[in-house]
Amino acid sequence: MNRETLATLTKEELIDLVLALAKQVETLTARVAELEAKLGLPPKTPDNSSKPPSQGQKPGGEEKRQGKRRAHPGAYRPLHPKPTRERQVVAEQCPHCRADVSMALQLPVQFYDRIEIPEIKPDVTRVTLMGGVCPCCAKTFKAAPPAGLEPGSPFGPNLRSFMVYLRYTHAISFERLAALATDLLGLSISEGALVNIMMAGREGFAQQRSLIREHLLSSTILESDETSFRVGKKNWWCWVFHHEDSACFALRPSRGKDVVEEFLGDARPDIWVSDRLGAQKGWARLAHQFCLPHLIRDTRFAIEAGDTVFAPAFLALLKRACAIGRRRGALADTTLKSYLRDTETRLTRLLLLSPTNPEGQKLRDTIKGIRGNLFIFLQNRKVPASNNGSERALRPCTTMRKVINCFRSEWGANFYADVRSVIETARRRGIGILHAIRLTLDGTPLPSSANSA
Repeated sequence: MNRETLATLTKEELIDLVLALAKQVETLTARVAELEAKLGLPPKTPDNSSKPPSQGQKPGGEEKRQGKRRAHPGAYRPLHPKPTRERQVVAEQCPHCRADVSMALQLPVQFYDRIEIPEIKPDVTRVTLMGGVCPCCAKTFKAAPPAGLEPGSPFGPNLRSFMVYLRYTHAISFERLAALATDLLGLSISEGALVNIMMAGREGFAQQRSLIREHLLSSTILESDETSFRVGKKNWWCWVFHHEDSACFALRPSRGKDVVEEFLGDARPDIWVSDRLGAQKGWARLAHQFCLPHLIRDTRFAIEAGDTVFAPAFLALLKRACAIGRRRGALADTTLKSYLRDTETRLTRLLLLSPTNPEGQKLRDTIKGIRGNLFIFLQNRKVPASNNGSERALRPCTTMRKVINCFRSEWGANFYADVRSVIETARRRGIGILHAIRLTLDGTPLPSSANSA
């Protein structure tokens, strides 16, 4: 707008223009102040926030070690607990004087294993069903197929289990999986046949996941977390619900409460363990334990932002509580209750402090609202202080996402969640992964532990 244009405006129009400009200047001034305040904050890193380690700053290179490297203690491979066969070799001659020692008393002096795998080649059974014409009724007949060798897919359960394992544990694409079968097994399998193998197992894995879910919902404690995933061209989320010997996964196009509600149904655990995502709050009947390592990282950010009043003392309190939690298995009930009372007292004193730093004030106000969710693990020994178990369970899913980028179909995403539920549960129960997949394909429930298999 130039001077001539302004000269044509009326007094009221000029007043409106000035007021509009003043309001715009006020908004921009507040925005500049906000940005300047952010300039003084430390950068978000995996050490002071929930930012994943993969997005952290990588070190430029390791510094050269000074001096001679310290030798580490010797180590050896333990002997196999169940060798296929054993050979006891008796010495025939003395290595020093060549005397015959075959009749002398000899005792075991050295043990070692020699491990080998058999030649990898397909075991193919050609089935020929004989038939003919009945001499009695003159009708044709055919022999019944043997059990386990019925017509249909030419691939047996062990081979199908192996393909499922490689696909969903090691994220091998169908193209590479077909090449692997040809190169290592000497077996030609098309990508379409591999897809059919996966689709044929959908019902078995869905049923096995349903049993795992029922077992989880019968527990009094439940832990959960989620991570992003891609299905087609949309963002989905991979959820895990678990505790102790069972884990159940779900891939859904939502990060909201509807996913948790769908998984729980009418069930409600006594205690829930998770981070502070809103969708995971409000489901426990008695208490909700928030992940302390997440709070430790938030506290470090407040310290780096300049808080010297509340955050340092609160960080020390959290570390002390975690240390007590690691020792709680060896502590008496009365001792653990004493530690809990002392920790609560210390927290009450800390919350009376008045930080002058904005990040310190924000942290203190947050802790005031969630103080009842911090030390549940000091009341119940089965409750973890962190949500690390959920993050470890989701780590293979993150690897799968990075390798395949996305699932092209929803059935593939849901099938992966069912397979992942079986694999993670089998790992926790000490069951061999291939054995667990074979049981699932056979329609057999997973045993409670490897000893009961």
